[in-house]
Amino acid sequence: MTRRAPRCMLIVSCDDVAQRAQAIQAALGAGIDTIQLREPGGNGRAIYDAAALLRTWTRAANAALLVNDRVDVARAIEADGVHLPGASFPTAVAREILGSGPWIGRSTHAAEEAEEAARAGADYVVLGPIYDTPSKRAYGAPLGSRVLGSIALDVPLIAIGGIAVGNVGEVIAAGADGIAVIRELLHAEEPAIAAARLISAVRS
Repeated sequence: MTRRAPRCMLIVSCDDVAQRAQAIQAALGAGIDTIQLREPGGNGRAIYDAAALLRTWTRAANAALLVNDRVDVARAIEADGVHLPGASFPTAVAREILGSGPWIGRSTHAAEEAEEAARAGADYVVLGPIYDTPSKRAYGAPLGSRVLGSIALDVPLIAIGGIAVGNVGEVIAAGADGIAVIRELLHAEEPAIAAARLISAVRS
């Protein structure tokens, strides 16, 4: 089976969907291929409503939609898959619930975790933080880009944590197959331009 994965993934919250809709849609219009809705501990109805709206936007842009952890919401809105936090339930359980079609990704914070996630059946593995970023400081010191080349996986490896236009080339050259970002797009003055630059750097 050909393993699937995002090349350029934008991670958003329910508040982002409400407050930064223009930035999200601009990023999709520029070619961002995947949106992940992440709302840890959030209200189920709020997550469902945000996911349903994102499903409309991603379908219009021919992009994928992943829901973080909430398999029930992913099924309800016909998302392309789920993204499981490192401490979430086993990948095999998600596969049993969702079937063979949807994507299942897994977050990891060390090389050994990434390798284990791949062995456990994830379609792709996210590793980070690669660089310093406020949203990932709870997971320890940045790993640095060299770790990306030290891992042997048979699934795509996605870099997260402090990823920006200026360092995308470094993480791809080091061994990442794709990137995941938040602030680089949601806080950009021109999200469409920022997205286009990220995509170009990943593909070059």
